[in-house]
Order: sequence, then C-alpha cells, then structure tokens
Amino acid sequence: MKKIYFLRSSFLLLFTCLCGLVMAQTGSVTGRIIDEGNQPLPGATVTIKGTAISAATDVNGYFTLLKAPVGTQVLVARFIGYNSIEQSITVSGKVNITLQLKSSSQLLNQVAVIGYGTVKKSDATGSVDVVTAKDFNKGAVNTIQDAIAGKLPGVVITSNSGAPGNTSTIRIRGTTSINASTDPLIVIDGVPISNVPVGGTANILTTINPNDIENITVLKDASATAIYGSRGSSGVILITTKHGNKSLTINYNTTESLSVLPKEVPVYTADQFRALVNQVYGGQTAVTSLLGSANTNWQSEIYHNAIGQDHNLSISGTAKNLPYRVSVGYNNSDGILKTYNYQRTTIAAGLDPSFFNHTLNVHINLKGLYNLNDFADQAAIGSAVNYDPTQPVYNGNTRWRGFTTWTTNGNTNINGAPVTLATANPVARLDETDNKSTNRRSIGNIQLDYKIPGVDGLRANANLGYDYSIAFGHDNVLDSTQWIYLPVASGGQKVYYNTINRNQLAEFYLNYKKDLKSIKSSIDATAGYSFSHFYTEGNTISSDYLQTTFNPASPYKTEYYLASFFGRVNYTFDSKYLLTVTLRDDGTSKFSPQNRWGLFPAAAFAWKIIDEDFMKNSRVFSDLKLRLGYGTTGQQDLNNNNNYPYQSRFTQSDASSRYQFGNQFYYTLRPEAYDAGIKWESTTTSNIGLDFGFFNNRLTGSVDVYYKKTSNLLDVVNTPVLTNFASTLLENIGSMENKGGELSLNAIILDQKDWHWQLGYNISFNQNKVLSLIGPNHPGYVLPNQFAGISGTTSGVIQADAVGYPINSFYVFQQIYDKNGKPIEDGYVDRNGDGQINSSDLYLDHKPDPTVLMGINSDIGYKRFDFSFSGRVSLGNYNYNNVAANSTYRGLYSSLGYLSNQTTAASATQFTNALMTNQSDYYIQNASFFRMDNMSVGYTFPAYMQNKLKLRLSAGVQNAFVITPYKGLDPEISGGLDNNFFPRARIYQLGLNASF
Repeated sequence: MKKIYFLRSSFLLLFTCLCGLVMAQTGSVTGRIIDEGNQPLPGATVTIKGTAISAATDVNGYFTLLKAPVGTQVLVARFIGYNSIEQSITVSGKVNITLQLKSSSQLLNQVAVIGYGTVKKSDATGSVDVVTAKDFNKGAVNTIQDAIAGKLPGVVITSNSGAPGNTSTIRIRGTTSINASTDPLIVIDGVPISNVPVGGTANILTTINPNDIENITVLKDASATAIYGSRGSSGVILITTKHGNKSLTINYNTTESLSVLPKEVPVYTADQFRALVNQVYGGQTAVTSLLGSANTNWQSEIYHNAIGQDHNLSISGTAKNLPYRVSVGYNNSDGILKTYNYQRTTIAAGLDPSFFNHTLNVHINLKGLYNLNDFADQAAIGSAVNYDPTQPVYNGNTRWRGFTTWTTNGNTNINGAPVTLATANPVARLDETDNKSTNRRSIGNIQLDYKIPGVDGLRANANLGYDYSIAFGHDNVLDSTQWIYLPVASGGQKVYYNTINRNQLAEFYLNYKKDLKSIKSSIDATAGYSFSHFYTEGNTISSDYLQTTFNPASPYKTEYYLASFFGRVNYTFDSKYLLTVTLRDDGTSKFSPQNRWGLFPAAAFAWKIIDEDFMKNSRVFSDLKLRLGYGTTGQQDLNNNNNYPYQSRFTQSDASSRYQFGNQFYYTLRPEAYDAGIKWESTTTSNIGLDFGFFNNRLTGSVDVYYKKTSNLLDVVNTPVLTNFASTLLENIGSMENKGGELSLNAIILDQKDWHWQLGYNISFNQNKVLSLIGPNHPGYVLPNQFAGISGTTSGVIQADAVGYPINSFYVFQQIYDKNGKPIEDGYVDRNGDGQINSSDLYLDHKPDPTVLMGINSDIGYKRFDFSFSGRVSLGNYNYNNVAANSTYRGLYSSLGYLSNQTTAASATQFTNALMTNQSDYYIQNASFFRMDNMSVGYTFPAYMQNKLKLRLSAGVQNAFVITPYKGLDPEISGGLDNNFFPRARIYQLGLNASF
C-alpha cells in the first residue's frame, strides 16, 4: 500500500507541477532543520501557519511539505528544548529552505555525535561531553588540543613540547594500560584515524584546521565508547567539521602572533661561574686555565622572539540544492628556538547532496594537508644550560667552522681533535643542523544514507573512508662537527627517510527507528559491520656527510586488520526512561586465531526525573536526569608498533656478527621472544552520573563517579635467563584500576540587553593503582619502566610499576637531610636494613599524573565588547627534575678536559662527589600548577552592507602566567621527566575576523 501511495503521490505532484505552468495553486516545500552547530534535528516539526499541513524531519533533519498554498506563507518550526521560529517564504513551485533553531537550554540540548548516529545530549545515557566551535579557546590555536584544553572534565591534555604544531598527550579518565596505547580513539567525520604518527610529523592532528571544526564530542565511559569496541578503551574523541548552509557565507580570519620566552633556566653567569670554579678547584691550574674571558648567555644565543601568522578562508552555501563548504588555511609559525619553523597548508571540502526527494542523502568530506617542518636541534637546549659561559660563540678556529669547540689540548690548540663527550656548542648545533620534513596527508570519506522505501523508519548507511599520508625528510649535520665526529670522513651525517601510511575503512549498518505510541515507547536499533586495514612502509638511509660510507638501508613494511560486528538498541519508555544496550565483536590480526576475537558488551540506563509528575511544578529544578552505565572495551593497539606479537620472528645479524666459512661470510638469525598466547587487554567501567539544571537552566551541570578496571595488561617484561631470545617480551601480566569523579558547572550570571556573563568550571579526581603483576616476588614485584629513561644514571630508569602503587611511580632513594634541612651527600636511608645502600633500597615515591584537575573559563560581553579567559589547575602531579639532578659541583669539570656550567640548584646541595645523586627523591618535586591558558578581548563592529558584512577585532595572550611551587622551568611535563624541555612560549596575538 505504501508503494502504491508513493507512486500516486508522485503522479499527483508531477500533475500539479505541470498544471502550475498554466495556473499554479499549490507547491512543495523541502528543506532541513539544524541546530546552532549545523547538526540535524531529527523529529522536529514544520507547519504552514494557519493550515493543517505539517511534517516531521527525518534522522538527517530533512522534511517535505506537499500541497503548500501558493503565495506568501509562514513556516513554524518547533523542537523540544529549542526556541520555535517563524519564517516567511514565497511558494510558487518548489521551494528549498534551511531553518536553524537556537537551543533554549544550550548545554543540555546540544546534539552529540555518539558513533553511528547522533543523540540530543539530554537523551544520552552515557557520559558524553560536547564542545562547540564558539567555545574553543581563543587566540593562536594551532591544533585541536590547544582549542579544547581545560574545557572537559576528566580530560588531561599536555603539550609534549613548546614547539609550534607539536603533539600533545591526551588522557581521558587516567591511564588504563602500561604498554598498550592509552591514547583516545579520534574519529574525524566518521573516519577513525591511526594513533601512530608518521615519521617527520609533529602532530597526527595537524591535518585538521581548528577553524574547520564545528564541534567535538568526547565519549568517556564504556557505555558510550563500547560501540567502538577495541579502539574505544581509552575514550573516544569525535570531531565533526563544518558543512554548508542555505545562504552564501564567506568567512576570513587572520591572526598575527609574537612568541616570547617566558623565562630562562637559572644558571651561573660568566662571572659567577669563574668564581665558583676557582672556589671548588682553587690551585688546580689544569682546571682553572680552561676558563675564558667572555661573558656569554647561551640561552639568549639560541632563543629569540618569534613571529607567527595564521590565515583561513572559507566559502559555504547551497548551489542548486547542493549544500557545500570549501576552505583553505595557512599557518606559518617560527619557534622561539632559533631555526625552528612550522608551516601548514590545509584544504577541506564538504558536499551534502540528496537524491530521490531526500531519501538518499550523501555526505562527502575531503581534507588535505601540506606540512613543512624545519626542526631545530633540540639538544641545543641542554647544551645552552651546560656550556661554559666564559667561552665565546666563535674562537677563530678553522677546523670547526669557527665555533668554539672543546678540543683535547684545551685552549692551547683550538684546531685540535674534539672531546666528543664534551658539551657541544649550542649555536653550532642549530646552525650546522639541517633537519627538515615534508608531510602530505589526506583524509576523506563518502557516506550514503538511504531511507528504505516500504519500511517506515528503516535506513541503510554505508561509509567508505581513507587516511593516506606520506612523509619524507632528512636530518643532516655538516662535517667538522664535534658531536658527530668520524676522523676518517671528517664526521657529520646524512640521514634520509620516508614513510607511507595507508589506512582504509569500509562500514555498513542498518538503523531502525519506530515510535510505539500505543505503549508509550520508542525504539532506535542499529546493527552493522566495520572493516579496517592499516598499512605502513618506509625506509631510512644514512651515511657520513661526505657520503664516503653508507650504512645499509633499513626498509620496513607492516600491516594489520580489524573486523567488527556491532549493534546498539536504544529503548525509551514514556519519554523519561531510557535504556541503551551495546555489543561489539572485534577481530584483530595481531592475535592468534584462538584469541583473535573479543566480545565487548555495555548497557546504560537514564531516568529523566524532571519529567516525573512530582517535579513538574518545581521552581528550582529545570532539569534532572540520572544515568547508570556499565561496559567492557578492549585494547590491541601496542606502543611498540609490533603488529605480529604472537608469531615467531627472526632478526638478521649485522655485518660485524657474520660467521666465516672459507672465504664466504654468512649472516646469522637470532630468534625474537614472542608469546603465542597473547590476548586482548580489557577495561571494564562502571559509571553513575547526574545531569541537572536550576532556575530555568541558568545554572546547569553534571556530576559523574566512575570505576575502571583493566585486566590482562599488556606490558614488556624480561625474558628468562639462559634463553637465546631478546631480553624483553610482550605479555599479558596483570591488572590496574582507575577510580574518580567529575563535576562540571556552567552558569549564566548575566543575560541582559547590554550585558552577558557566562562562567564555566569543571573539576575531576582520578586515582590510579596497579592491582597485580606477574613477577618473581608477587605481589610485591617491581617492574622498571623500560621507557622512562633519564640522563646521568647507569640504569637510565627512574620510574617503575608495582602492586598497590600508581603507574609510573618514581623509583628513588630516600634522601637524608642534616639539621638545617640540607641534603647530605650520598646520604640515603637503608630501607631494608642490610647495612649497605644499593638498588634494594629504592622505593616508590609520588607519581607524574595529577590527582585533581580543574578548568575555569569565562565569557563576558558588554554591548559590542567581549572578554574571555580560560585556565587550568593541576594538583598532585610530581616531576623528576633531571636538569637540577645533573647540576652538582662535581659536574663543573670533567677529567676529559672541559668545563660545564650548572643550574643554580648546585649551590643548594654543593655535592662534589655524589655517586647516586640522580636517583635521590630530593629531585622529585611538586609540580602542581595554575596556568592561565588564554586571555582575549574583542570588539565587534556594527554590521555593514545591510547587515551582510560583520567584522570583529581581537587581541589576546596565550600562556599568560603560571603559578607553581615547582623549581624547574615548567611544571607541565608529560610523563613527569623534566630533561631540557622545549619551553612553552608566551604568545601575544592580534586577530581579525570578517564574515560576509
């Protein structure tokens, strides 16, 4: 019957249109209803005022009104939680229109992308946060991480360097693994991207220009992330880019910036250094004669004020019923470390055509990146701290390109052989290094959504996507350099590399929505299949600078596959009781067939208390919803990039390890350790949350409490002795937990004609603990962190994992102090009482991850002026101050014949013969901080050209100030190991935005 009705309606519509050539009496109106974020509003109603003609929007926000009276009509659009609007149109045939509704409760009624669908945030059953583009941090925002830092409770974003365009470490509700990846899954317009960076790429997210982003949704608990199964164990970040709208819009914005160094590492000046060397080594002419007469501030020599610029142009609109948006962006930023430069050119295009009367909707997204990096030699940062300040930058030598260089004959022969282990001239490191990379990347997909005729509410969705990137570059150092010295070929190096990543995605799912009004219910069911292929290949070639000797090329190829079946059912009863059940079955090629598949279920329940009869007359509450969630997700993304951990492998020996038989040399093969039974790491999460609103939603927020337990932890352990295997092995070894809570608040303090003041605040608490490890002394087994290397120690390890302690706790000796509170040299507590100090006396002390995080942001507007700021607080995080640990009186002079400057921390200890200083808990320092990330002021000019041209001028500062008890350069260090960190710049910017 429905098919007959469809044919009859089509015939009548065609007949009416033909008759309209003579005397048009009716027409048709088609269109789309979207929210403030240009996201579709499914279920919204559209009515022609004064008539009974109405329609409801489909899942993509589209509607069709037939038999619309000819002439001027008024459309009325309504959606629960949004302000209704009326708009006049002229009907004379076919009319297409886009209506945008504004939320009456902006935060609680945002549309959130939840994976294979969308949901109004007020209907979400899981822990979901949304940040829209207008809420992003202001200023010179180079990356997505910069845009949302401090905006989301439970989300820790730490930039790994102060270099422009550099990557950040993102953690959602703590660290859930020891060796497997704890990075969240990032999905861009439906395409999950790999967390493995391409060689020579500063940041895996640089592909996306922050100006192209419409909103970012973060899924935090298992009930929300389970639809992504194995890839969602550390949370999911869903990025939706901007799309076209009805009217032609041209937008251009530019930001000019000046970056300055906030402060320098406190070191001895040249005069102080001369006095100190003479004090400590008085009478030792072999030492004091090495002092020079110059006064050089080496940090001033390597840092400078840096200029940056960012330009973005976008055009969006609808051409012949085809919504489109195209954009281009260009960023060119120098780093405060001289010779560092970052350039990014991005292009993006989005098309959203529809066919067959909006029954087939197509979404095409294409994004491209062209990135040039000029990487300065960051080792110059440490060299600038330690190089003798009494020496000049140039000393007139002819062998070392004029740069002052420590030679074996001291000051008597400036053209002598170099002391290769001596501190290198930091200016030479910058000037003589040529380290550049070029990156090209494209991410795209085509998504087809088809409403299947004959079955009301049933639609099919197919998504084909790709992520392709290529990077190539070189890392060359001129010959006649001290730090890369080969006497035969005059030293130097040439390294050339290239990497290709090719990732492919194919997904298909069915979605069925049905309102069962007779039983006050509705159902939304999704079932589908996903297939992903990840492929990487590359090569590295190296030689000395004159290319007289080449090292063998190092080509590599690797790949893995993921296949998944998934399903989700959302059931709603009486519009106030919501139940979500999710199931995903993931298969990975990384594990053996016996352990290949992992089943990950989740369930969540929400109760809209505000809709109960006993709450309807409340004058205090305007929203109240209880959420309960439980689920399991998996992990197979390994940090060591080993895609074949369950298979036996053999490594070919190098040329020096060949066996000779007669005149022939033969390579040997060494077996690598492997575990054929390796399996999924899994994380189970329980979550209880409460969303609330007070006083007509002038104050809104949510509170969540969660518990996460990770089992079958994947980690690297030592192989048994007397085996022929490599020294380490990846295995499932234990479990850990994360438990905590989150609170977010948003208050509209003023909302008047001339004044507006919005204030946001969030706080989160997380406590991490290792529950079990497999080891020789279980449960007290201590597992050193293989990746927590530091300088100045024999073992090079300062962190470890042990049962009952947080992950990556610092593994140190307990310092003894004198009566004045000064640390006693080589004075450590004999914790096991055996009468000697050795590794058995090491203990676990503090952790690098914060216990409490807070974010605060405010937006104040007065008439055409606006002022905003955002800041963060981190409490309970500690750093190992490796810079201070390497600063002792003993380090002033080396018997190899050179002097080294120290930080002024050396005067606090005055250690002259310390043997184990670097592993003292004296250098584990409180790194809690309050950082003011952004402060911005702006002015919006009156609209010009009949309200079509809008201009806004803004000025601001990033990294305005930091308050901290930490004694190092910067308290915010990812992983807690502070060893010559690339300083974060203070950035002043001036911006202009023009919209037509």
